[in-house]
Amino acid sequence: MIKQLVDLFIAFGRSTMLGYGGGPSIIPLYQNEVVNRYQWMGNEDFGKALAFGNALPGPIATKLAAYIGFKVAGWLGALMAVTAVVLPTALLMVLLVGLMHRLEGNPYIKGMIKGVQPVIFVMLAMLAYDFAKYAFQRSGGPVVFLPFALAAAYFIMVQYLKINAVWGILGALIIGALFMRENAG
Repeated sequence: MIKQLVDLFIAFGRSTMLGYGGGPSIIPLYQNEVVNRYQWMGNEDFGKALAFGNALPGPIATKLAAYIGFKVAGWLGALMAVTAVVLPTALLMVLLVGLMHRLEGNPYIKGMIKGVQPVIFVMLAMLAYDFAKYAFQRSGGPVVFLPFALAAAYFIMVQYLKINAVWGILGALIIGALFMRENAG
């Protein structure tokens, strides 16, 4: 049990400290730790956890850490994983806020930030590509193209009609429950 708790802290702490740009950019790093390195779950289970976590309010990094930590080592695992996500970055932020304020006009710092942005874009694109395999599986319900229709409707609703994203998530949950459910054994 102690080894699992230490592994959770290392996995989520390392990913969080190496992630740049917030929750979405950290997800591929979490996926690598959880699926590839420690094999706590497979890609499909990780994708389901990510989808469910995105349907709930709050930062995705802490929700994923809590869920995966709980699956690995119960409530103590959830606490350890969330602590690994929050504590190191909070401490680092407090220590570096003064330094960053003094260096904000530095051309090297500006160049570093511009240089890492395309890498973050590619990390997110790779995650989206991997996740699409699970998100767009044929629905078990009567309408086989429903996952694509939901994605298109959500994109139009949020991007062009400027409707709050929460309504799309709630609608997708309801539509999924009604039309995309799998028959229980």
